[in-house]
Amino acid sequence: MTDPVDPRAAFSSLLLPGLGQVLQQRYRQAAAAALCTGALVIASLMLGRVSGRAAEVFFFMILALPWWALQAYDAYLGPITAGSSWQRTFRTAWQRGHDIRFLGVLLLISAVNDTYIILKNFDYLLPFYCTKFSGIPGFLTKAISPVLHLVVGYGFLRCTRWAFFIYLVYAAYGLTNGMVNLACFGPGRIRNTLRAAVILSTMYILWRRDILLNSSTK
Repeated sequence: MTDPVDPRAAFSSLLLPGLGQVLQQRYRQAAAAALCTGALVIASLMLGRVSGRAAEVFFFMILALPWWALQAYDAYLGPITAGSSWQRTFRTAWQRGHDIRFLGVLLLISAVNDTYIILKNFDYLLPFYCTKFSGIPGFLTKAISPVLHLVVGYGFLRCTRWAFFIYLVYAAYGLTNGMVNLACFGPGRIRNTLRAAVILSTMYILWRRDILLNSSTK
């Protein structure tokens, strides 16, 4: 028999970190959720002042936002009769592949963001292996990123096997295109941040590949 879950508490903690735990009268867990979330958000803002907007968003997406989601998941799972609720939450999220699903959500957000940027800056020529195409070829090269983000994001949400292989195609494209453009146009904050994000996420996906390769969803 599965333990009861608490969607109301989860929603409350999504709105305000720790609020769901307060409703469950788990005050120490609530304080930990609120303080850790606040510290990570402040750290991302401070990093932005030093290294720029791209680094701030990157830090927030890979550390602050995952913790925000995890503490809401802790509220969703509810109180625990014995042991550490945080250990229970980490273990459950890990076993069920919720970290991969979270990456899927980030990729879907990136797909929407990329599409908005493309439509808002329709005349911008995106570097594609040191070449800037115009017209239909230029539009198609700009569409590669949001399309791959959309497909892989959906696959990660469902923890499908095929998403792993499509992600490898996406990572190979991102890394090779980034390195070639680096050689042609030199380093830049946004290019450096995106390149670091692809490298780190690829290392993580390779480490967690069993979640996707052993998935029952084909």
